[in-house]
Amino acid sequence: MTDTPPDSLIPYDEIVQEALRAVVGRVLGQVETSGGELPGAHHFYITFKTGAPGVSVPPDLRQRFPDEMTIVLQNKFWDLIVTDEGFSVGLSFNQIPAKLEVPFAAITAFVDPAVDFGLQFQATSEDEDLESQVPAGNDGEEREVASRITSSEDGSNVVSVDFGKKK
Repeated sequence: MTDTPPDSLIPYDEIVQEALRAVVGRVLGQVETSGGELPGAHHFYITFKTGAPGVSVPPDLRQRFPDEMTIVLQNKFWDLIVTDEGFSVGLSFNQIPAKLEVPFAAITAFVDPAVDFGLQFQATSEDEDLESQVPAGNDGEEREVASRITSSEDGSNVVSVDFGKKK
């Protein structure tokens, strides 16, 4: 008898990843519906793959963050538009306004530190170490993302799903 589970013919990992990304879409959609107002102390760190299909960021930001970047939605953002596939938002980087378009499939982490809630997603390429990522530094935002993304031993609500890929 073997301890190796049988291969699944149902793509559970893809289904779960899609459902968790829908949580991000629903939360951002509620913010969009409220006119871009975040309730209470809520704010979001969103990490995404800059080279993923459908991602649109200004060339200078893509050059600074060729693989992955983290943005903060808190005080200074505008024109948040959420669709079934992703979102677009205006942010300021070093006093320069920029419009970003991010498909939900490109997101690797979503964190709301106000309530110790976080979601991590399987990277679209090889596994990445999210703790080593540095926030993009959009103007006027907090800078505490890296330690909050993966920490759950303090009782925070971080959900990380990794079904492991066969090699």
